[in-house]
Amino acid sequence: AHCLGLNLLHFSYKFLPSFLFRQLLSIDPSVVHKKNVFDENFFRTFKVGLAAGLDKNAQYIQALAACGFDFIEIGTVTPRPQPGNPKPRLFRLIKDEAIINRMGFNNDGADVIYQRLKQLKEKNNHIVIGANIGKNKDTPNEEAINDYLYCFRKLYAVADYFVVNVSSPNTPNLRALQEKDALTTILSALKKEEQSLRFLSKHDIVSKPIFLKIAPDLSDEQLKDISEVIIQTGITGIIATNTTISRENIVYEKNIDKYGAGGLSGKPLFEKSLKVVKKLRNLLPKEKTIIGVGGIDSVEKALQMKEAGADSIQIYTAFIYRGPKIISEIKRKML
Repeated sequence: AHCLGLNLLHFSYKFLPSFLFRQLLSIDPSVVHKKNVFDENFFRTFKVGLAAGLDKNAQYIQALAACGFDFIEIGTVTPRPQPGNPKPRLFRLIKDEAIINRMGFNNDGADVIYQRLKQLKEKNNHIVIGANIGKNKDTPNEEAINDYLYCFRKLYAVADYFVVNVSSPNTPNLRALQEKDALTTILSALKKEEQSLRFLSKHDIVSKPIFLKIAPDLSDEQLKDISEVIIQTGITGIIATNTTISRENIVYEKNIDKYGAGGLSGKPLFEKSLKVVKKLRNLLPKEKTIIGVGGIDSVEKALQMKEAGADSIQIYTAFIYRGPKIISEIKRKML
């Protein structure tokens, strides 16, 4: 269903006249940017983006941008291709408007994805693209820094911003990298690498933002440690949050255990993500950008995220259940 839905979107975009594509998908043409100007204030002026995980391999970016997203985050990308976890690994909880996934960073690898992004950027340099990067499943945590650096270097020239994913629950021991020492090592190395690559680049005058994506299941002490690391390492900010391992707030599905392990996204996640954003806003200086994500499925919830301290937001599960119309609704009311 995931692949079919994205392929239908792609072919509709490719072969239908633009007015018919918009009409078919209830897209307000006034919210679709023909040209996005990406600078240091981009995320500070409230944007609506697509969270990572939908377009893992950078195959549907133009069609997704035509739906009204201000920025598209691809990935998670790992250095080497990997198939991900065994199927079945994606489950819809329709009445709860939620998804459980244990995909496991299935992707085509950084080299292949680089080529796709390079071709796209040569044709259309106005779509803001983020690269969500992670480590391969068989890479030990003590060597994880090499995987993050490989992806960062490989995609530097073709991505507008980067997201360090240490919070997926579907790669064994990955969340251990959210601990203070491990996180400081990874983010410091990436920030240093960014400065070096920018110096060597002929085109990039301003730095490329680096965000950390965190889990919603962290303690207050862990959030405090993470905030200190963000300030210390000088990265741009934080994306809060990834999926949760909790099964709280599920109303309709009575036999939730039958789905097994995996990260929960969608409506049941919203309150958790909102609380994390509020706490982070109190811990971080105002110049540190917070992108709120998790269960945002209405104008009201987007507004709550903004009031809690999010500078911009991302959606994913609401896009699956409600289609592009949700993007138009949020942007019409809030921009």
